[in-house]
Amino acid sequence: MLELYTHPMSPCAQKVRLVLAEKGLEWQAHFVDLKNKANLQPEYLKLNPLGVVPTLVHDGRPVIESSLICEYLDEAFPDTALRPEEPYLRAQMRLWFKHVDNRLHPSCGALQWPMVMREGLLLLSEEEQNRIIDRVPEQPRRERQRRLLKLGLDAPDVVGAVAVYRRTILDMETALEDRPWLMGESFTLADIALAPYFQTLHQFAWTDMYADCPRVADWYQRCRERQSYETAVSGDFTSDVLASLHESGLRAWPKIQQHLGNT
Repeated sequence: MLELYTHPMSPCAQKVRLVLAEKGLEWQAHFVDLKNKANLQPEYLKLNPLGVVPTLVHDGRPVIESSLICEYLDEAFPDTALRPEEPYLRAQMRLWFKHVDNRLHPSCGALQWPMVMREGLLLLSEEEQNRIIDRVPEQPRRERQRRLLKLGLDAPDVVGAVAVYRRTILDMETALEDRPWLMGESFTLADIALAPYFQTLHQFAWTDMYADCPRVADWYQRCRERQSYETAVSGDFTSDVLASLHESGLRAWPKIQQHLGNT
């Protein structure tokens, strides 16, 4: 039995849902209310001590860290293999994983957090704000949230995040020069690892960030056209939710554009 603790807007959860959809696996969803900090409740921390989503539970045993979950699923359910067979290409796939985990995911968090979390926290007293942030298990995440709460899109984390996104897009444009997918002719875990981070740009109407990179634009359109993307990502956004995100993203775009101009 497969269970996934997930949230619709989490890129890490989205990429695991993409793997499940590509493989046609049945699974039970457990929604984790990130806005109301259900991820920091003791019962969830027992499953995932980092207090993040997703968490996969397979036959009662938890597996954490989305990149590890993706490879775990590919090993546990080898039909519809999503990793390249050649060891060199598999190593290149893992380089994309490493970049996503170490650079792109924190950057996405720096962009999304002020857009979807900050407003609610600002309604609380300073004491309550600190109480909530103090429960975040990892110190770097705690300190980043304090900066983002105080400074919003003017935080240095956001400036750096825009630069990382832009560098990633340019690197992908080069990688896609002679191939439809990042690893060649086949859709793999490398594409799955990166596609959700373009959902963030799509939902906030920030797609101008890659307007001058046609290969990346075509790649992401092909990702969106896959049934797995509709099942695992697009289908979780109602038209009302997407319209609201677009509206808030358009209001924020001048600030993002300003940071983009400084990269």
